[in-house]
Amino acid sequence: MQDNRKDEVRSAEGRREVGHDEALGSFGDIESVVEALAREVGIEDARDIIRDQLAHRPAQAQPVAVARTRAPRVVEPSHTPRAPGVWTELKHLFGTLKRAPERTGILMLAAGIVVVLIGNMIGQVRLNNWNGDFYDAIEAKDFGAFGEQLLVFLAIIAVLLGLVVSQTWLQEMLKVRLRGWLTKHLLNGWLAPGRAYRLGMASELGVNPDQRIQEDTRQLTEMTTELGVGLLQATMLLVSFIGVLWALSSNIAFTIGGEKVVIPGYMVWCAIGYAGLGSWLTWKVGAPLIQLNAHRYQREAEFRFALVRVSESAESVALYGGEPDERRALDKTAGTVIEAMRRLSGALSRLTWITSGYGWVAIVFPLIVASPGYFSGDLTLGGLMMVVGAFNQVQASLRWFVDTFPRIADWRATVQRVSAFQTGLETVDELSAEGTRIALVDHPEGGLAFDHAGVHVADGKVVIEEATAEIKAGERVLIVGESGTGKSTLFRAMAGLWPWGTGRILLPPRGTMMFMPQRPYMPLGTLRAALAYPAAPDAFQDADVRTALERVGIGQFAPMLDKDDRWDKILSLGQQQRLAFARLLLHKPRWVFLDEATAALDEENQRTVMSIFDRELPDTTIVSIGHRPGLEAFHTRKLMLTHTDHGAHLERPPVRPGPILGTADRLLTRVLRSRNWLGRHSSLNPRPPV
Repeated sequence: MQDNRKDEVRSAEGRREVGHDEALGSFGDIESVVEALAREVGIEDARDIIRDQLAHRPAQAQPVAVARTRAPRVVEPSHTPRAPGVWTELKHLFGTLKRAPERTGILMLAAGIVVVLIGNMIGQVRLNNWNGDFYDAIEAKDFGAFGEQLLVFLAIIAVLLGLVVSQTWLQEMLKVRLRGWLTKHLLNGWLAPGRAYRLGMASELGVNPDQRIQEDTRQLTEMTTELGVGLLQATMLLVSFIGVLWALSSNIAFTIGGEKVVIPGYMVWCAIGYAGLGSWLTWKVGAPLIQLNAHRYQREAEFRFALVRVSESAESVALYGGEPDERRALDKTAGTVIEAMRRLSGALSRLTWITSGYGWVAIVFPLIVASPGYFSGDLTLGGLMMVVGAFNQVQASLRWFVDTFPRIADWRATVQRVSAFQTGLETVDELSAEGTRIALVDHPEGGLAFDHAGVHVADGKVVIEEATAEIKAGERVLIVGESGTGKSTLFRAMAGLWPWGTGRILLPPRGTMMFMPQRPYMPLGTLRAALAYPAAPDAFQDADVRTALERVGIGQFAPMLDKDDRWDKILSLGQQQRLAFARLLLHKPRWVFLDEATAALDEENQRTVMSIFDRELPDTTIVSIGHRPGLEAFHTRKLMLTHTDHGAHLERPPVRPGPILGTADRLLTRVLRSRNWLGRHSSLNPRPPV
């Protein structure tokens, strides 16, 4: 009899292995399976079968080798690459302008500036001619001619004043248009899906994007406009006055051996030689300013970031009593700024010897070189003043480089920073794909699967190797593990933020997924905007928004829905996490990925928000990352990342005998009692643990 019973049990186990394993594994019609086993082999043997099934059921995911993660950085090249030239950087930076919708407005403003500069050039030539007539009238002591020339002067000045005002307005509007275009262009590149995160993780080019997009962009557009207009104006005046000065040079003769010798273009060559000497000295002394300015901007950005970081973390700093330590850190960062400014000040002082000395000498230099013509009687006083005026215009055009070199150095440093940032935006995906990259593709059945997916850091170090697993729609999977085993890295890989690796991740439709990190994002603006994020604030009915707040236990904030405030400061982390679940209720995604999304909640509030998936969103698939024991009750599968000598493994955790026996007993009792099959038994007789 006993042997017959054992044969029946083995027969039932065989049927379980081929038929019931799939049912139990998928949590399908489990009650029917339990009832069939109990009818076939008896309650006690059915309990043994279920215990064995729970204790030895194979894992649903293949083991995956995992290593500890660290912040990825691009491996520095063994040699320093040659920096691109300024024209290459400008072409790269402004090359996209020809495809921008702002192009027409910018070109019209530029054309207007050219027209105004041409008018200004004509006016300056006329003013220089007036200069000769005016001083001739003074030399002749002709009061009538003197008064007439004053009236002519007023007319010329009125025209030039109108041109200067027009030039100023057009120039400022060009700055506005250029900055608007460049800021929009950089923001479009920076806020492409996942790019801001990858740029900050993968490349030093992503350091301080706020400084590069706001301050560096402002300086670049303003200085580019000012320097560009200044260079164009200097070029036009040079073209205009170099001919005038060449003609006037014929009146300057030198007496050599009793013969008068006229040097063609004498004053032009003097102006070119003087400006050339000044430009060469300026470049030799001022060249270090380019890198010094770039270094200063970098240190200023780091100091500002450190200040913002302390301000954002003021509560934590105060609780730890960490003000002295923060002061030491800020003093150190501020010290680097002061040192950068000190070095820059020294370089500017050395350059001032050249630029100021050049300017002072320029006052008398044209008089000195033109004096032979005046003292020989070939030049009148008016003629001398015309020569000096034309010389000053030519020399001013040629010395434009000398006068503006400090700003050119500042501008050059800004071009480098903004161009490098744009290069980072354009190449971050290539940097991410160095070696191999995880392919994100659509799952043919709308599920989630890892197809030999490996997750690496940017330098090739393995984080997850050859992961092969599948999660079907409707499942609720909990991934647990010790801190540092790569749980959040896996979360980022599923979100598409972590591209480094191999293989494929097959994803459900993108519009059906919502990712919820431990610290929810609170956008600036109203509480309604925070709830609707990333949708528009008015995307949901007011009643639905208020109901969502009440559902997660923060209904007290409903009267403040339209208050504009820093909600990331007003709400505690626990309240922010509950608000994130209210956001979830509004968006109703089909797939939800949680990364410690309830870590700041107590058990009661955790049950409240997680019950959403039993009531309002029963068909939603959950993939959770967490370590709190209470989370297991809300999931039907659990995978664990465990440390080994070579990293960690992703696998189904072992089931302890005690809880398994209790689970089997409770399962049988609940199922059989619901079928009225226990008869006079109120519960199963307990057995001692195995």
